[in-house]
Amino acid sequence: MKITFPHMGSLFLPMMSLFKSLGFEVIPPPPITQKTIELGSKYSPEFACFPLKINVGNFIEAFEQGADTIAMLGGVGPCRFGYYAVVEKQILESLNYNFDIIVVDPPAAGNFNKTIKDLGKLRNNNDWKTIIHALRTTFHKIKILDDLNKLLNYVRPRTNMHKDVDYLENQFKEKIVDFQNVSALNEGYQTTRTELLKLVNKDNNPVKVALVGEIFMIIENTANMEIEKVLGQYGVEVERGIYLSDWIRDNIILGPFGLNRSNSVIKEARPYIKRFVGGHGQESIGEAVLKAKEGCSGIVHLFPFTCTPEIIAQGIMNKVSHDYDIPVLTVILDEHKGFAGLNTRLEAFCDLLINQNNTNQKSKVEQPL
Repeated sequence: MKITFPHMGSLFLPMMSLFKSLGFEVIPPPPITQKTIELGSKYSPEFACFPLKINVGNFIEAFEQGADTIAMLGGVGPCRFGYYAVVEKQILESLNYNFDIIVVDPPAAGNFNKTIKDLGKLRNNNDWKTIIHALRTTFHKIKILDDLNKLLNYVRPRTNMHKDVDYLENQFKEKIVDFQNVSALNEGYQTTRTELLKLVNKDNNPVKVALVGEIFMIIENTANMEIEKVLGQYGVEVERGIYLSDWIRDNIILGPFGLNRSNSVIKEARPYIKRFVGGHGQESIGEAVLKAKEGCSGIVHLFPFTCTPEIIAQGIMNKVSHDYDIPVLTVILDEHKGFAGLNTRLEAFCDLLINQNNTNQKSKVEQPL
């Protein structure tokens, strides 16, 4: 079994560690490039989600390198993600690829027994003690990568040494696959954290922007054209509404027991959107409200073209913007995206927020006693 999986941000790093520790031959897809996007777009339905097209491109490139088995998550609800595995399987079979596909549905969807059965297909004759250790280490790697992302979003708007930031980020990611236990992983991260914090200019006090929307587009840097890095280099601190470790905790670890953070997010969303509309539509509204209350100066709402849950959220986001007097920039991307246009919009949005913040600070100083 030569196993592969779709790209989503840095997830391929802990996934490589997981499958290698379970004795699989792992063939991750090559990094997402324009070729990947063109391949996926060529063979996918025109109005399919952009993430689906990227997945198809990932799998074609992985098959060309020898992969014969796909492992991926499934889903339920109004979001089309639940159909990804079925549609992608049909597309790839029509291209005459012979492969197996293992789809693991999250237990929060009410499929706990099926989830265990699906995970059993990936057991590879390992005992459950080995599997639990591998899963624990993998989750910790995902959590550490999320912590690194939060740290990078803190450091970038507070330094001019962006090449050094990128170097330290890449250096840590190159090592993470080889960390075999949690203590070594923590030690490696703390070393990187210390070096990154040395680059910070403590006199900088950047404005904060919330990044909310569809999870794949937020996490996958190639799909979103490294929007977090661009915002950081424009002097804006990004606070993301969702991280992969949060999703795993809420939907896989705590979800079956009704204990998850998203309950508080949904509570904030209910005055605006009372029902689950699929994907992260309801959460996008709740996160926008939370971030506005926490003092963010603006909101970037990011999602792929034709994403129904986020289109619903987009219509409601205007009301949130009005109620909390907070600017919202809507960014919708697909395979026809271009960096120049997005960069111009982000630069203008950052200038608006920074100037607005400076004006507010000036007016506070000038107020008579």
